[in-house]
Amino acid sequence: MSIKFIPVFILFFSINIGYGQLNEVTPPDFIKTVNFKGSTPETQLPVLRLGDPLVLEFDALNGNEDDYYYKIQHCNFDWTPSILAKTEYLDGFDNQRIRNYENSYNTLQIYSHYKLTVPNQFTRRLKKSGNYVISIFDSYDELVFSRKFMIYEDRADVGLSLKRSRDIQYIEEKQRVDIIIAPRGMQLNNPMQTVKTLVVQNNNLNTAISNLKPQYTVGNQLIYKYDIESSFWGGNEYLYFENKDVRAASNGVQRIELQDLYHNYLFTNIQRSNRPYTYNPDINGNYLITNINNVDVSIESDYVWIHFSLRPNPDFDTNTSVFVYGNFNNYVINESNKMTYDPSGRVYRASILLKQGFYNYKYVTLDDDTINEGAIGGNFYQTENNYKVLVYYRDLGGRYDKIIGLGEASSVNISN
Repeated sequence: MSIKFIPVFILFFSINIGYGQLNEVTPPDFIKTVNFKGSTPETQLPVLRLGDPLVLEFDALNGNEDDYYYKIQHCNFDWTPSILAKTEYLDGFDNQRIRNYENSYNTLQIYSHYKLTVPNQFTRRLKKSGNYVISIFDSYDELVFSRKFMIYEDRADVGLSLKRSRDIQYIEEKQRVDIIIAPRGMQLNNPMQTVKTLVVQNNNLNTAISNLKPQYTVGNQLIYKYDIESSFWGGNEYLYFENKDVRAASNGVQRIELQDLYHNYLFTNIQRSNRPYTYNPDINGNYLITNINNVDVSIESDYVWIHFSLRPNPDFDTNTSVFVYGNFNNYVINESNKMTYDPSGRVYRASILLKQGFYNYKYVTLDDDTINEGAIGGNFYQTENNYKVLVYYRDLGGRYDKIIGLGEASSVNISN
């Protein structure tokens, strides 16, 4: 009997191991400019319609022309691996080498630019909607970095309206999202249990609100009109700089130096939390790789040391940890974008190596492992923010969480 039980135990153990939540792994310092390309020229949160191509690009600055491989994992709503077999959600094979790469040309910083496109000759298509994690490995099968992306089916209309907070305490600082979901050609059974939502502000998954339940239904429509539960801090418009010409000061760049690489020193920013709101057009934290020569920006745009500086208010606690924040590093908080306080100049400083282009950024603080986006920039209900709502559905007896709809809106016309 013991001989029969041994393989059963081993099988049970292998099935249940490794089913924890999959988090994004930040790339090492020599991997830069990781971005997904979609229907817009700038990088974006990768939410793709089922059947659309996936394009992932990144640069390796070590000059070794290393081989990199990719693996794709389908996930549940909570980013745990789904029970689907790989053949159920992927037509073809993954764990393949990224074959499309080129070395930089006419740049001071040597790098190799890698580009992965799905579908390709090995991975022909992704067959299911839902959450995915793509992981990049080196030739030693060591994980280099990973990124999340989502694929949706267009089976529901998702309407969004942006309102000011109904809470008098935060009426000047917060924005709330009202949602109406109307399925097309399908019935949503027991929506309190089977429907989940994800509300994302400015493509930042770190601040996303998940799993709001419908408050009531009208016909086949699901209505969400929360106040506190669907509210976001308004924040402030992003700051920006442009250095498509690294040899001349441009928008936001005060001066330049040529050392081993070009160094661009930005104008010193001030704390805006106690100042009136001022509209300033931005691209909601994104960035665009470009250069003045209109050549192949992927391999002919150089890397530049960008020097940020921030002058806080006199009453600001300078023991506070301050970071430069944006989609350029996937809204990650770590030592690479942490600022250092210089008491002689009474400013915070940070130097970050970035590829030529147009960048949005803001300054945030970290208090007890909580990111505060308003401590430096302030929070204003008038701020123009982008919102996306993804609708997940797992029917009774279903084996995975589909994404059946995507809605998007801007708060530029926010109402009371």
